[in-house]
Amino acid sequence: MTDAGAVYLVDGARTPFLKARNAPGPFAAADLAVAAGRALLSRSRVGADALDEVILGSAAPAPDEVNIGRVAALRMGCPQRVPAWTVMRNCASGMQAVDSAIANIRLGRSQLVLAGGVDALSRAPLLFSDAMVRWLSGWYAARSAGQRLAALRRFRLGYLAPVIGLLQGLTDPVVGLSMGQTAEVLARKFGLDRSMQDEFAARSHARVLAGQAAGHFGEIVPVVTADGKAYAVDDGVRSDSTPDKLAQLKPVFDRPYGSVTAGNSSQVSDGACWLLLASEQALRRHALTPLARIADSQWAGLDPAQMGLGPVHAASPILQRHGLALNDLDAWEINEAFAAQVLACLAAWRDDAYCREQLGLPGAAGSLDENKLNIDGGAIALGHPVGASGARIVLHLAHTLARSGGRRGMAAICIGGGQGGAMLLERD
Repeated sequence: MTDAGAVYLVDGARTPFLKARNAPGPFAAADLAVAAGRALLSRSRVGADALDEVILGSAAPAPDEVNIGRVAALRMGCPQRVPAWTVMRNCASGMQAVDSAIANIRLGRSQLVLAGGVDALSRAPLLFSDAMVRWLSGWYAARSAGQRLAALRRFRLGYLAPVIGLLQGLTDPVVGLSMGQTAEVLARKFGLDRSMQDEFAARSHARVLAGQAAGHFGEIVPVVTADGKAYAVDDGVRSDSTPDKLAQLKPVFDRPYGSVTAGNSSQVSDGACWLLLASEQALRRHALTPLARIADSQWAGLDPAQMGLGPVHAASPILQRHGLALNDLDAWEINEAFAAQVLACLAAWRDDAYCREQLGLPGAAGSLDENKLNIDGGAIALGHPVGASGARIVLHLAHTLARSGGRRGMAAICIGGGQGGAMLLERD
């Protein structure tokens, strides 16, 4: 399975995705990245000193981990001479890290790259409002007791109301819609009612549970806190997430008439994922056996208010370039930001007018076989640590193809701000 100029996925590892529960989670983002990276390198034929580069995607690094790629690389034991950097493409930051590694390998700058993504969204900051910052500025500028007393008189308790950084980050500043509101836009556009979304969400949980029982998540490595508590599995999946139970939840983003709820949306989570990528030359030098070949990738832009359709806009050009139809692929991973968003992607491919007008296709692309889609569930049940998800779907797709004997698969993701990303994987 070697080809000069190709880029190969040799191996990968990720932490469990840990659901945010209204308090800082047990691990900082760098802790998660280091744990997954050390486990991956320790079982590999190559060590940290063999890497040419480390690239890590993160949508929300902490202030003390701004270039988190470099922080993680040094903590993993990479020599100081190994450059490491951080990329950000919102929900696809992990996929962007992989694509950046692909570009550098193809240019000959690197031969062996560790690339992936991480976020600890439970630790997203609470911020001061502008009013509080202005008051603090005046307070620190006060020089006399009289000036401080005057400043105290101007203070209002409302100034202490925190600004939730995560909510700000999940709201598009151009169109003024949260990511959940864009899912409502797509639900209305394609007539996706509440029951359809809840059924899809319940199926995501059921598929994850079945995948766990069958041992289909071998890419997960456990993480352990300083006091010895271990986390070994994704902890957001629920056996009681049935359509009937999900139907009891209230809409979150368009009250009271919407259809998008916490139950049919992806979970806010903490997690990290790494992929070890190599050139054909590196395969030979280190006697590595690749898991899959990354055959193509594509980025696309679209209306931010309909950002959930990004997978359609990114994957369709790849299919055209390779002369493939939707069901010519053996497996698909489409990140489940929202049930409505994935269902809208499937509806868009079936829609003749949308395919003609928005994708430049001669007609509808057809109906994607849902038995090939997210075979082991997705982010609704697993969680969506924004920076890590793009890397996770690529890695899990590779494992799915290897396990099933499939030859080709597509990983695709929607991106806040109105973009999409996709990668085509192949095996011989």
